[in-house]
Parts: sequence; C-alpha cells; structure tokens
Amino acid sequence: MSGAPPADRPPPNSPSPKGSPEGGFVRRVGPFQATAINMSQMCGIGPFVTIPLMVAAFGGPQAVTGFVAGALLALADGLVWAELSAAMPGSGGSYVYLRQAFQYRTGRLMPFLFVWTAMLFIPIGMSTGIVGFVQYLGYLAPDMGRTTGDLIGLGVIALVIALLWRGIEHIARITAVMWVVMIVSVGLVILASLTHFDADMAFTYPSDAFELTSNHFWIGFAGGLTIGIYDYLGYNTAAYMGAEIKNPGRTLPRAIVFSILGIMTIYLLLQIGTLGVIDWHRMTDPGDIASTSVASAVLEETWGKGPANVITVLILVTAFASVFAGLLGGSRVPYDAARDRVFFRPYARLHPRHRFPTLGLATMGVVTSAGFLLGRHTDLATLIQLLTAVMVLVQALAQILALTVLRRRQPNLRRPYRMWLYPLPSLIALAGWLVIYGYADKNSPGRHPIEWSLAWVALGCVAFLVWARREKVWPFGPREISEEYLAAEEGPGGGPAPDEPEPEPVPRA
Repeated sequence: MSGAPPADRPPPNSPSPKGSPEGGFVRRVGPFQATAINMSQMCGIGPFVTIPLMVAAFGGPQAVTGFVAGALLALADGLVWAELSAAMPGSGGSYVYLRQAFQYRTGRLMPFLFVWTAMLFIPIGMSTGIVGFVQYLGYLAPDMGRTTGDLIGLGVIALVIALLWRGIEHIARITAVMWVVMIVSVGLVILASLTHFDADMAFTYPSDAFELTSNHFWIGFAGGLTIGIYDYLGYNTAAYMGAEIKNPGRTLPRAIVFSILGIMTIYLLLQIGTLGVIDWHRMTDPGDIASTSVASAVLEETWGKGPANVITVLILVTAFASVFAGLLGGSRVPYDAARDRVFFRPYARLHPRHRFPTLGLATMGVVTSAGFLLGRHTDLATLIQLLTAVMVLVQALAQILALTVLRRRQPNLRRPYRMWLYPLPSLIALAGWLVIYGYADKNSPGRHPIEWSLAWVALGCVAFLVWARREKVWPFGPREISEEYLAAEEGPGGGPAPDEPEPEPVPRA
C-alpha cells in the first residue's frame, strides 16, 4: 500500500478537493438536499418499529420521555459535529476529525480504528432498516415465508446499490423525492392518530411513572435513551459527504441542527398520537400486531384496512430512503482514509465518470446483506449492541475529545461555526454516551458487550501495528503532522480562502 497515489487522485494528506470532475468529489449538494439526506437517514423504519420497544422500556405512555432525551443527546452531539464538519469539510466525516486531532501523539492510530469499526457498524445499522422493511412488508403479505422475505430483503439492498451507482447530482434529486415521501408517510400516520386521539389514553401514566428514586425508572430511562438515540442517528450523514457539500461551513451546521429539530417534532407527534389511539399494553404483547407494525395498526384502527395498506407502502419507501441515505454517506468513509494511506489502497478509487467511491459502496452493500441475513436468522439485536458499544468508544467519545484537542492544537483553524456555551454541550454528550455504553451490559446479561467492544478495539490496535510496520509509520517511523485544513482555509492575508465566501452566522441551538 506504499508508493504514489494513482495519477487521477489527490495526493495523500491533502484536503478534499473543492471539486472539479478531474480532481475528486464535486460540490453539488445544497442546503435542502443536505438536510433531506440527514432526515431521510434519521426517520427511516426506526420509529415505526421502536415505539413499542420504547413503551416496553418505560412501562407506560411516559415513553415519550425517551424521544425527548434522545433529541437532547443528539443535539448536544450534533453541535460537536457542527463545529468539526464546518471547519474540516472533507470526505469521511469522523475519519477527518480524528486524523487531525490525534496525529500529534498517536499518528494514524485513531483514524485507522475508526475506519476499522465503521466498515462494520455503518452497514450493520443499515441492515436493521432492511429487517424492519421486511417486517412491515409482512403486514401487507402475512403469508410471506422466511425464504421469500430473505430474497426480498437482499433484492432491496441490490436496488439501493444500483441507485447509488451514479453521479451525486442524480442522487441529490432522488434523495429529495424520497424525503418528500418520508414526510408524507409520517404526516399521514400523525394525521390519522389525531383524528381519533384519546387524551386520557395518551396521558394517563402509571402511579410510579416518574419515581426518580426508583432504580426501575433509571434503568428504563437508560433503555429509552439508547432506543431514542438509535432513532436519531443519521443527523451526521451529510458530514460524511463534506467534500460534496456546497458552502459547507454554512450548510453543514444548519443541516445538522435543523434535521434534529425537525425529526424531534415528528417523533413527538408520532409517539403521542400513537399512544392516543393504541392502548400501550397492546404494544408490549408479542401476539398483537401493534407490537410489530404499530403504524399500520394505527391506520387500521382509524381509517380502515385499505388506507392502512396504502400508507404501509409509504412507510416501506421511507425505510428504503433511510438505507439509501445511510449507505450514501457511509460509503464515503473509507475513501479519505485510503487516499491518505490509512486504509487499503483500492478504496481510494473513484468511478471514472460519476466520481463516487466504488469499492466502498460495494463493500458496504455486501456487509449490509450479511447483517440482514444475521438479523433474520440469529439475534441481530445483540450484534448491534456490540457494534454500538464499539461506535461509542471509537467515534462518539473520541470525537468529543477531538473537538477539545483541536481547539488547543489548532486555535487558528477557521471555524465558521463555534459551539455555543462550549464545553457544556460536549459534557452533556459525553454523559449521554457513557450512560448508553454502561447500559449495554445491563441490557445484555451474559453477553458482555462492553468486554467484546474492548476486545474488538484491541484487535484493531493489533491490526494497526501490523499495518504500521509494513508502511513504516508511527510507531515504526516518524510522526507525520499535517495541518492541511489550517493551511488550506487561509487566504493570502490569513483570512478565509478567496474562492469560498465568508459564511453567514449559524443559528445557535
């Protein structure tokens, strides 16, 4: 993996190009498309399958607390993403930020570990969307067998990859259309619930619902927070495509904040509306359709079987859009790492015409397929718990630390957005992620997800040492310090580069 990069690629350790077709990615994704990409990824099949899980975690309609807590954690962590992505709008998202922050002491270790884990946790997360897709399809085809469901799920993944196998300008239009379908589908479910809303059903809580001195409440809260943040994940999708975003210093922070606030509003209306139509006890009964297809149950209860079938189709499109957006952003992760010689060289290749990372997209498709089959035939929930624990260590916690490190190491880095009330949002995000990480063992007795996550990171460290020895980089060679974003974002007088206008102030969240 040593040697010069291919002739049509940017040199290693250079910032992602602003984009002519000859050099690399092209900046063609605007503010609306970036927000739509985030929201499509966030609001996929998730809330439609996790509302019953949230109710079970809290033991009643006070489950709405979980979506509020998840939104607060997403917003706090989103402000971390907002500052980092605006300052370093390169392809790969967290990879770029970790590479810049930790190069001073550990060389390329942290970005290597991130890519090591991201190639698993991103597509495995997408596979849960396909599992949910097939689950809701079962409402329309109750006699569908397991083998038929498997083949349909694999076919859906193949269709996603085929649609992504094209230029980003076409993908942006496709994403915008699917975003509209997502808004229509959740809007109709909300509307249906409001037309038959029973306030007593939605707001009558068990007597011990908010007993803060009870361990039961805090265990339920931790479970609800875990489910909640799972439903909000995706607010960072556009940041992975930083090299393809128009005016990223202004667009990315807005896309992150606006998508979280928009999805929070949708989730609260959806959760409260559903609880006002379906008795929460039904959602915890494995034999009741409300426990597996709660949105379809709401439509059937309010508007009848025919409308329920139609809107279930829209929900399937929403699930498809989420997987589409997730693989779109995730496939960009290994590209920047490979271009910097921190991952396998073939991942640095772009399609000669459409300029997207071919091998990254293909690999994500294969792993998503494998994860889908695992979820259908084994316990995918346990696998996701393990991989989520790894994600917390290598991405969430490391990225919060990276923000602080970069403020100290690169104080002159141009930051179009600076976190409001720093470091308070970072501390809130840190506390939230630690709660989720600690809850992993509580929720998986006998499976030890924390131990497995630590083992996976340790295995990644061993793999890094093998790779570093071959490449003769730290710790087997000198550290390579490259502050390319610090240099690239300065014009002749030390101000903003002349080819990008000064961003407008970003709304404080």
